[in-house]
Parts: sequence; C-alpha cells; structure tokens
Amino acid sequence: MSGVPGTKTAKSEQPVKSVKPVKAAAEAESRGGRGLRLLKRGAVHLAYLLGLPAALLALWWVLAARSTNFYYPTLDEILAAFAETWFSDRIVDDVLPSLGRLAAGYLGAAVIGIALGVLLGTRPRIRALLEPVLEFFRAVPPPVLIPVLMLVAGIGDTMKIVVIISGALWPVLLNTVEGVRAIDEVLSDTARCYGLTGTARLRRLVLPGAAPQIVAGLRQALSISIILMVISEMFASSSGLGFTVVQFQRSFAIPEMWSGILLLGLLGFALSLLFALFESRVLGWYRGLRQSQRGEK
Repeated sequence: MSGVPGTKTAKSEQPVKSVKPVKAAAEAESRGGRGLRLLKRGAVHLAYLLGLPAALLALWWVLAARSTNFYYPTLDEILAAFAETWFSDRIVDDVLPSLGRLAAGYLGAAVIGIALGVLLGTRPRIRALLEPVLEFFRAVPPPVLIPVLMLVAGIGDTMKIVVIISGALWPVLLNTVEGVRAIDEVLSDTARCYGLTGTARLRRLVLPGAAPQIVAGLRQALSISIILMVISEMFASSSGLGFTVVQFQRSFAIPEMWSGILLLGLLGFALSLLFALFESRVLGWYRGLRQSQRGEK
C-alpha cells in the first residue's frame, strides 16, 4: 500500500498541527486552575477570618434584642450610635489624633528597642552592666508613670507618646536581644572570616538573623501600644478615643460608649491585618525555609 502514489501524496499534504497553540492552551488551563485554587483558598481563609466574629455579633444581636437594661443597649442602638458618632467630625477631632499618637509611640518603641537590643545582644559586658536597671524599669507598669511623666513632659502629646514608648519598648528590646544572641555561630564566624564587619555585618547578618524574634516583639508591642494609647488619653486630655469613651461613660451616653469600644476593637483588628501583611513581606524567606525544613514544599 505504501507504493500507492495517491495515498502517500495525501499524507504529505496534510497540514501538521503546531505544538505552540496546544502548549498555550495547556498553560492557560493551568493558570485557570491555579486561579481557582487561589480563589478557593482565599475564600476559605476569609471564612476562617470573619466567621467567628460574625457568629459572635449574631449571638450578641440575639441575646440583646429584647434588652431593657440601660447599661446594656441592643446592638441596633449601638450600631445607630456608631454611625452617628464616628461618621462625623469626631474622625478628625478624636480618631486621627489617637492614630497619630499611636504611630509615633509605636515607631519610637520599635526604633529604640531594636537599636538598644542590637547593642545589648552584641555587647555582653554592656548587657551585664545594664541588665539590673532594665529589669527594674521593666517591672514598673507604664500607667503608674503617667503622673510623673505629666510633671516632666506636660499634658500634651509628648506625654502620651512617651507613655506608649515606655510600655511597648520592652517586648521589642528583649526579643531583639534574644534574636541577636541566637544567631548561628558558624554563620557569625564565616562572616568574620570574609571580613563582614560594621554596617555590612549589621545589614547582612545581624538584622536578618534576628528578624523572626524582632517581628514577634513588634507584634506584641502593637497590642500594648493600643492599650497604652487609650490609657494615656484618659488622663488630662481633650481629644482622642480614650478621652471620648470616658466622656461618654461619665455623661451616661451608654450606646455611644459601647460604639467607642467597638471602634477600638475594629481598629485593633485592622492593625493586626496590616501587621500580618508586613510580616508576610518581611519574613517570607523565613516561612519558606521553615516549610522546606518540614518537607511541605
């Protein structure tokens, strides 16, 4: 049959299918499947993230629906007070000043804690000299220092920022010291052999090596900063979330007071999400390394 001229000619003239369109279709299908998997994973993560808060709000709404107690208003009243109170000039007069103090205090605690932690972690003699003093001040609750700080720094924003720094400093400082001390000695000796000193050693070895502990300290400091922001605004203040919540409580504006507490919770939740994004960017390499060591990749 191979000798039949017509048959051979027909096969040779049949157009050969190109491989590229098939490969492109396979890649498009793969991208589509990957997109669906990411979408499904995102939906599951969002359900885990918001499922319990939504369930708790629903439970709150059901339990307080028939409340006649003056101090425990219904959720409907609180949400109405929330919209009326916080979607107004109070955003500029109270919320933004609080966020500014929180940012200044938190960043100040982070910078001072990391700088002092690196110094104490790399200088054992200085650490031994300062350790008793640091332990003394660490044991003093920051709210106790507020009257003293009011005498020294006045009753303005400086006092409130110093109060936040005085409490949020310690988790950053202690975690940085432990992170620097835990750097692998082999890596440290190798860096020394290659002449990595000074700023280069700090950027290439010390800070990356201690980054997991530093970030853990920063996460603890964030929640402490929010607490101290509220407490500092309760004393001799004329603006801020802490001041406003206390004013509502003293004037028996109970739904408004509850709306302020709800706003503080939402603020903490939003800042926690932002910090999780920051952590995923800064420690992406560390998480990949841990997953690789556990055989998950």
